[in-house]
Amino acid sequence: MSDTGVDAPLAHPLLKNDYASEWMGIEVLKVDDGHATITMKLRKEMLNGFGIAHGGMIFAFADTAFALSCNPHTGSVDTMTVAAGVDINFLKPGIPGRTLTAVANRRQQSGRSGIYDIQIFQSVPDSEDEVLAEFRGRSRTIPRPS
Repeated sequence: MSDTGVDAPLAHPLLKNDYASEWMGIEVLKVDDGHATITMKLRKEMLNGFGIAHGGMIFAFADTAFALSCNPHTGSVDTMTVAAGVDINFLKPGIPGRTLTAVANRRQQSGRSGIYDIQIFQSVPDSEDEVLAEFRGRSRTIPRPS
């Protein structure tokens, strides 16, 4: 707990200099080996000309969950895991003011390659959260540049 008596948001070494995720207001709820859960509020700066979530914002949000689930939260000085490829399917429009949650889970790991599924949910007033998009990421662990 912090000095204010409130639990501080979870941290991950990847977020230290991740100014995009900071600007998006992403908060980490849970992170462990092969899993991450994050949230953010959909703000007006994240909307497209139709007044709904810009697809790039949803993609970037899911990509952050993907990165957090692929890389150890304890950090690594020798390697980093990056996207080798991704697919995203948008299922519903993102509504301004709603809270989005991304839940990332590793499905398979073989050597330096992995497959991760990320579900993106949005809050719905007086109802259960709904699936906004599905993201599948293919990862590759590579040496850190020197």
